[in-house]
Amino acid sequence: MGIVNVTPDSFFDGGEHRETGEAVTHALRLCDEGADILDLGAESSRPGARPLTSDEELRRLLPVLCRLRTAASGVCLSADTYHASTADAVLRCGVSIINDISGCAYDPALLDVLAQYRPGYVLMHRQGRPATMQQAPAYDDVRRDVLDFFDRTLNSLVRAGLPEDRIVLDPGIGFGKTLEHNLALLAHAEDWLGFGRPVLVGLSMKSLFGDLLGLPVSRRRAATQTATALLWEKGVFWHRVHDVAAARQGLRLAAALRTGGTLHA
Repeated sequence: MGIVNVTPDSFFDGGEHRETGEAVTHALRLCDEGADILDLGAESSRPGARPLTSDEELRRLLPVLCRLRTAASGVCLSADTYHASTADAVLRCGVSIINDISGCAYDPALLDVLAQYRPGYVLMHRQGRPATMQQAPAYDDVRRDVLDFFDRTLNSLVRAGLPEDRIVLDPGIGFGKTLEHNLALLAHAEDWLGFGRPVLVGLSMKSLFGDLLGLPVSRRRAATQTATALLWEKGVFWHRVHDVAAARQGLRLAAALRTGGTLHA
């Protein structure tokens, strides 16, 4: 899943692709590098980020989406949004996946949209909202909290009409979690795999590499590549990344060392 940030304030590449032409060019480059999915996001979810209205979000997203429907017609499109009205609009425009950081908590009407369209849906755990989520996050047991959240919310989604086979789980690394919380979750991927659903992890360039290894954002590519390959070994097969080429190289190497073959392109 290649990340296409159409926003001026994302932590890694904010502003680089905020114009429609730049965003489309970047998205097509990710396709050439081997992205299976393009995840379009117009609102930054970095710690401290300000929320957008759905109208602002759509003003950024729709021009890029319309161009990509033609220019990258063979690639699956995802929208990173928690707004029900945004989800409704982009699903009508050809998006196949809603990547929601909120678990339908920020805009409960999103649940009705999901039940109506039955798209792919990324269900992510988080504590709090981006503006305040990293202000002293605390858990009695972070692994248990994430498990309970997935169990509870999966059941709610299915009862509301979204088929379980449309749902992918994301433990929400960095979303209301300290370094210790993140590492505890990453060390036990078997927790979430036990639900029998695909698991997506978004580690790309995140602050845990700064906290653990002392790396600035500009020097986290190798750490991201390594962590992606290690998680693949644990059974995590969906990866949301900025550098698709590097991720695929790491995955191909991990597969070759395990099986003597290569990861299929």
